[in-house]
Amino acid sequence: MKTKSILNAWFLSLIVGMAYLTSCVPARQFEDLKKRNDACQEENTKLKSDNQQLTTSNTELSAQLTELQKKIADLQKDTTEQGSAYTRLTGLYNELMKSYDKLLSNNEKLLAGNTEETKKLILQLNQTKEDLQKKEDQLKKDQKSLADNEQRLNDLRQSLKDREARVEELQSILSKKDSAVTALKKSVTDALLGFENNGLTITQKNGKVYVSLEEQLLFASGSTIVEKKGEQALKQLSNVLEKNKDINVLVEGHTDDVPISGTLPSGAKDNWELSVLRATSVVKIITKNTGIGPARLTAAGRGPYIPVDPSAGPEAKRKNRRTEIILTPKLDELLKVLETN
Repeated sequence: MKTKSILNAWFLSLIVGMAYLTSCVPARQFEDLKKRNDACQEENTKLKSDNQQLTTSNTELSAQLTELQKKIADLQKDTTEQGSAYTRLTGLYNELMKSYDKLLSNNEKLLAGNTEETKKLILQLNQTKEDLQKKEDQLKKDQKSLADNEQRLNDLRQSLKDREARVEELQSILSKKDSAVTALKKSVTDALLGFENNGLTITQKNGKVYVSLEEQLLFASGSTIVEKKGEQALKQLSNVLEKNKDINVLVEGHTDDVPISGTLPSGAKDNWELSVLRATSVVKIITKNTGIGPARLTAAGRGPYIPVDPSAGPEAKRKNRRTEIILTPKLDELLKVLETN
């Protein structure tokens, strides 16, 4: 606004000067003055335009300045608040550091004061660890022992199961054997029916059939030659044995305990030799004119050493002078099972 007033004053002076000059100067000079006035007018117009632009720019700059001043005020306010917050945080940090230093100092005092107790606790802890380790080692050993025992138990169970199966198999075989022995006794009894209670007895025990023939049925006193009635009994027994090929035959001769004086016609010098010779005579008759293989028969002399009646009376001696034919079913099947076991 001040610039505009200056221009108006200058312009008024120029007009006054021109009026004065008009009255005083020649026309040529007037023209010059007019040209200058026109130039001044153009410059004035230009100056007005520039002034207007400057005014607009000034207004805009003033608005920007105001905005900047506001931002600066806001920043100053934020800075002040942040400074206050920083100050507060610094104070809190310093307080915390003091508390930390105090706690650290107290902890060091506690540690220094409890060193012995701490050592004891550490020793107890180490001892407890060692005890736990020993118990853990023992537990592992016990677990291994238990596993081994379980394995052995399983093995024993399996072995027991196998043995039970074998026992069942043996029981089956023995049952068959007992049945065969019972059937054999019946066959022998039927064959020798006429001789029973006449110096001949038939018994079944221990899975065998015992045919006992007294001396009076087979031999004369001191003789080893089988008499006719005895030979007939042996032949009938042979018929049974020939049909039952799975029967082993043991012939045992027995005597009383009366010593032999001298030498008998058979050549026997004592009761033992006499018992052997009599058993041999019986074996020969059983195998004579039959299909019974000699390998199935065994002749044995027992002499006076296995009496049926150990008393010393005449009746006891009579019972002891006997020939026993022991019939035993072959146990091949049973022996195979036993060999497997």
